[in-house]
Amino acid sequence: MDLPKFSMGIGDRFAHQGKAQLAAFVKARALGVDVSPVWNKSNREHLIVHSEPASVRVEADAAVKALGWKGAYFVDADHIGVKTVDNFIPSSDFFTLDVADFIAKPAADGDVRAFVSSYSKYAGSLKIPGVSGALDVSAARIEAIARKYLFAAQEAGRIYRHIEAAKGKGNFVTEVSMDETDQPQTPVELFFILAALAEQKIPVQTVAPKFTGRFNKGVDYVGDVAQFEKEFNDDLAVIAHAIREFGLPGNLKLSVHSGSDKFSIYAAIRKAVQTRGAGLHVKTAGTTWLEELIGLATAGGEGLQIARDVYGQALGRFDELCGPYASVIDIDKAKLPTAEDVARWTGDQYAAALRHDQRNPQYNLSVRQLLHVGYKVAAQMGERYTSALEQYEPTIAENVTRNIFDRHLKPIFVGA
Repeated sequence: MDLPKFSMGIGDRFAHQGKAQLAAFVKARALGVDVSPVWNKSNREHLIVHSEPASVRVEADAAVKALGWKGAYFVDADHIGVKTVDNFIPSSDFFTLDVADFIAKPAADGDVRAFVSSYSKYAGSLKIPGVSGALDVSAARIEAIARKYLFAAQEAGRIYRHIEAAKGKGNFVTEVSMDETDQPQTPVELFFILAALAEQKIPVQTVAPKFTGRFNKGVDYVGDVAQFEKEFNDDLAVIAHAIREFGLPGNLKLSVHSGSDKFSIYAAIRKAVQTRGAGLHVKTAGTTWLEELIGLATAGGEGLQIARDVYGQALGRFDELCGPYASVIDIDKAKLPTAEDVARWTGDQYAAALRHDQRNPQYNLSVRQLLHVGYKVAAQMGERYTSALEQYEPTIAENVTRNIFDRHLKPIFVGA
């Protein structure tokens, strides 16, 4: 099973927006850009909303049937490990092996020595086509990289073999994720990480490193765009070289996790991918839930009241909701309006604060991040929330489709 050149991960917390999401990909295809949708939902999200992995397959298949989609599409077991993967195996055909927690854990000394021995031929000035200048690589640096990343690569191998034993070789797409960690991986580190994954005989088709800068949930990139662009280009060159050096799959591509709304780097990503003829996977999980809130607010009536109540309860449960996401949000509590203030907002005011339009003076970065992690509140509303999604579907769907197409697919894969 091969992942096409371009793909985008789309999350749907409450499994009501599959058709609206897919409609954006239909619009992109009409412009001549073929991007494969990958519906993704993590174990944590399933636990919070009390859903099962099989529900994502049901939603994806129903959307594809309803819209007559003829292209490839996938269902991602997002950020899984050995302890969480089993429930995803029957319904998923894309597996994101998250090994960030295993970075810097020690591999056996013998394994480290064997790795250094195998790859010491790269010590010295490593020249990779497309990377400006030679990369300084010493035997000591190779050993340091092995001590930091070899165990994580071995863990990826353990997870992969567990899935392969159940689904069979070649019947699923494998992504390896190392993005949810403190420090970004350098191009040199990525080169040897890919060597370690090749040693594990993982047919990895996409790899998600951590890049320089902040990739906070649902908001724009924070960092040096020029530095990101150089790093991104170097990583593309490293992947192309590693494919040749280590016999990795020819369609191996770079993945940008937490890629939703990273508007300031989209032009750099598009330019690099087009210049090098490279593939790309971008994950936009979470933004559909925010578009549901925008749609509910602008619909008025009970929809607006639900949106107000979600904010009020999320504000009151700030520490509980934000704690698990502390490393990927930056909320200024002083800029959060009171629940009483929001209770008086019109639908347009609510939408203006939440919708990611940085030109609008009413846009509130802190409100957006709080609500991004506040979906647990809506989940606990139960039928009150899901019934409203059905009642106000046309308004919500319009926002969902516009968000994915206008703010993501078009600027990344087509151009402004």
